[in-house]
Amino acid sequence: MKKKKNEEIKEKNIILSIKNASYRYSDAEENDYALKNVSFDFESGKIYAIKGRSGSGKTTLLSLISGLERCSEGEIIFDGKSLNMMNLDKYRNSEIGIVFQSYNLLPFMTASENIILSMDINGLKIKNKKEKAIELMEKVGLKDIYADRKVLRLSGGEQQRVAIARSLSYNPKMIIADEPTGNLDKQTETEILEIFKKLAHEENKCVIIVTHSGNVCDSVDVIYDLKKSVNL
Repeated sequence: MKKKKNEEIKEKNIILSIKNASYRYSDAEENDYALKNVSFDFESGKIYAIKGRSGSGKTTLLSLISGLERCSEGEIIFDGKSLNMMNLDKYRNSEIGIVFQSYNLLPFMTASENIILSMDINGLKIKNKKEKAIELMEKVGLKDIYADRKVLRLSGGEQQRVAIARSLSYNPKMIIADEPTGNLDKQTETEILEIFKKLAHEENKCVIIVTHSGNVCDSVDVIYDLKKSVNL
């Protein structure tokens, strides 16, 4: 019996597959695409870099992967299911974690409160959410003394660690990071990359980083260029 394509994708450990994806804004001219015929596969247990020049469609691709926009043409398949057939709010809130360059933390809250808020939004039933938040913070290299500190009292690197911990609060299968080291010095960038590598290689998550950093590209398993792709 012939296997369906989506079943084959799951067998190969491919968690995300982009199939000839194109995107054109509704007010754009007929042949004016923000993204055109992109096809990439992403496996669990690997860390990826997506790079490209300004205007190459990196932000558009992130929007499509995260379900904020739908493909004008082509398809994106996550864990064997087309995003076109999925509840995208549930997908964003339970299947993928998103980390931003600017951290996107609530400054009037403490580090642990930011993480707990993510648990609450996702309706997680955890007996001691603060204890869980501290556990996640320790996983990304932050001691429990940081739990009750307001976000604005944390350094950029510390805030990014909190943001990563927040993205892990509901144990997503995939982490998407948009220029996560863009505001950090080289030493802190290296430390943040080590966290992402451990998440991929030790916890079998798929980590996708959009970046301009050569240091990031030197640290990943696979580089995808929106002009060409390179397997390391």
